[in-house]
Amino acid sequence: MSAAGAAAAQPLAGKVALVTGGASGLGRATALTLSGAGAEVVVADLDAAGGREVAERTGGHFRACDVSDLDANRALVDFAVERCGGVDIAFLNAGVATGCGIGDDFDPARYRRAMGANLDGVVYGAHAVLPALKARGGGSIVATASLAGLTAVPFDPLYAANKHAVVGLARSLGPALAPEGVRFNAICPGFAESRIIDPIRAMLSEQKLPIIPAEVVAETVLRIVTGDATGECWFIQPGREPEPFRFRNVPGPGEAAGG
Repeated sequence: MSAAGAAAAQPLAGKVALVTGGASGLGRATALTLSGAGAEVVVADLDAAGGREVAERTGGHFRACDVSDLDANRALVDFAVERCGGVDIAFLNAGVATGCGIGDDFDPARYRRAMGANLDGVVYGAHAVLPALKARGGGSIVATASLAGLTAVPFDPLYAANKHAVVGLARSLGPALAPEGVRFNAICPGFAESRIIDPIRAMLSEQKLPIIPAEVVAETVLRIVTGDATGECWFIQPGREPEPFRFRNVPGPGEAAGG
């Protein structure tokens, strides 16, 4: 194979990728895909058995990490830098289902658990990994949001709230970090193969709603990290080619505002 062919086959050769929530579902599929593209992968998860299995399959490394804890995120990045020499890519993917709503079924502990994993895990993960990315001259962060971050979700408003927050963070932080060579994007899959859909899997089957293979999501992450865009939120839906969601601009001031 020619040098050009090898580079095309392994576009991430020499890169180090950090994947949170990497023991199963979207994280597992993405860890395997990034490894197949040449990256050295650090898998992070609270599921030690699953995380170690993925790390072994990728020839990478495993580190237990509670992403809702800032110090744990810092320790994870330190581990990656020590073992691999640095970090070029961070896939901030760890997340959980909410398990409660607002009203009679509100549960503060479940609410904090969901916000801690789904939003704090992205904010803390990005904050912790930024120095490592800058030390390599820049890099790419991809956060897992959801289609629930692009539309109303009446049956799970709290999940929609934390995923909308991730979308807003990606759109805002992407341009802000661009001058430092760091790109920040988000993925917004519909119902994709992961543990998070287990509570509604029977309902999805009854309604004949297709489930997106985790590998489709992983390939989208690979497209993003090998691209050059920032501040984008890519929707992923069955039967459609994944692409950045086109947001409408908010209305500007009306004439009366200047009168």
